[in-house]
Amino acid sequence: MITAKGLSKHYTVHEKEPGLAGSLRSFFRRKTRLVRAVESVTFDIAEGEMVGFLGPNGAGKTTTLKMLSGLVHPTAGEVSVAGYRPFSRRADFLKAITLVMGQKTQLLWDLPALDSFLVNAAIYDLPDEQFKATMRQFSDVLDLDPILKKPVRSLSLGERMKCELAVALLHRPRVLFLDEPTIGLDVNMQVRIREFISEYNRQNKATVILTSHYMADVTALCRRVIVIDKGSLVFDGDLSALVERASPGKIVRLELSRPLERRHLSGYGEVQSLDGLNAELRVPRARTGQVAARLLAELPVADVTIEDPPIEEVIGQLFSGTLAGAA
Repeated sequence: MITAKGLSKHYTVHEKEPGLAGSLRSFFRRKTRLVRAVESVTFDIAEGEMVGFLGPNGAGKTTTLKMLSGLVHPTAGEVSVAGYRPFSRRADFLKAITLVMGQKTQLLWDLPALDSFLVNAAIYDLPDEQFKATMRQFSDVLDLDPILKKPVRSLSLGERMKCELAVALLHRPRVLFLDEPTIGLDVNMQVRIREFISEYNRQNKATVILTSHYMADVTALCRRVIVIDKGSLVFDGDLSALVERASPGKIVRLELSRPLERRHLSGYGEVQSLDGLNAELRVPRARTGQVAARLLAELPVADVTIEDPPIEEVIGQLFSGTLAGAA
């Protein structure tokens, strides 16, 4: 459904020294710098696949989504989305995709949200029956009825994001580019939005690329992740495989039946924390089973839990470059 080969985007940025002297020098001789926002990114995404697109701020995520949606022309490389060249901006292509940006709005600010739905229905030439059926379905899932007739400016952030998603999917696109769709929302609203995206993917076999700084969004929706840093692709594969291969150990959490000192635990692994009857160890992945058996046999352990390190920690290390070789 989506193919990118050697996709690159370079910008020429003008630089000026501060002050009047800098302005005068810039007037006669402008200094420029080449910014490689995206550099030779290659990947394929199948129909119905949901992929997390991760990277630190300034990594090139939004620029890549804009090239895939046809808003930005690539400097080099080839890209195909749903069988179309995005930057040709053909009508059939625009009906097949949608782009939702959490920090942008496509709703008419001073009018009720329902007016924006009617405008989009006219733009995409939706039959009246299809429009009403889609509105009923989205209203049931997102509880839109109480807010559709309120002016957009009076909606809360969570209410507005529900309307943003619904109006963007009104024409039933086959490809969804979601850029921070849950940014700024509370935990309950994040869950509602994730459930809606998952249900839309299941019913319509839609292909989804999701960027988010909330790892809960990615772990809940995506088995595969693509990670870029400084414009270059550094990982493409299974999320759990990334954690397993990139993280050298597992976290062992202990609930003790009586207090112990740190020295009693240090022989079993790296002691991360010890607070009363609760302790946390980091243990080499290959020795986890052996260490857990020793802990249960040799120490006053009331309960034990073994889990992978938080995905935020693994991704953070990947961004910092400490896991680049492993990835």
